[in-house]
Amino acid sequence: MARLQVGDAAPSFSLPDADGSTVSLSDYAGRRVIVYFYPAAMTPGCTTQAVDFTASAAEIASAGFDVVGISPDTPDKLAAFRAKEDLRVTLLADPERTTLDAYGAYGTKMLYGKEIEGVIRSTFVVDVDAEGRGTISVAQYNVKATGHVSRLRRDLGI
Repeated sequence: MARLQVGDAAPSFSLPDADGSTVSLSDYAGRRVIVYFYPAAMTPGCTTQAVDFTASAAEIASAGFDVVGISPDTPDKLAAFRAKEDLRVTLLADPERTTLDAYGAYGTKMLYGKEIEGVIRSTFVVDVDAEGRGTISVAQYNVKATGHVSRLRRDLGI
């Protein structure tokens, strides 16, 4: 599994959101996008992370960033997650794991001392140019759910 680094071209994507509408990286032309990958909606760590992004959404947006969370869940599960937790970030479904694989966010990881295959909790900041092509400006793999959003905000000066 190849890992993305700062300066790499960001893999483009077009995935359904919680409402079934297609969202593409190119939709964010001229913006900066925080793209985070998480294992599963409605699990404790993923809920913490999504709630933290939602709590910081206004400050993140005013600093010129959009937030997109991607998981292998279905749009229906994402809709239930959004409603249950009152989330205000865009959640995208990647059940085929094409975008997860393209970003190196799926593969071998350690879980409770065992090596398993799964989603590697990862966060990227993508600078999207006027033509809709993205460049990675931050690439973080194996992030912890708790405290991640505050550390990211600090690193980005938000």
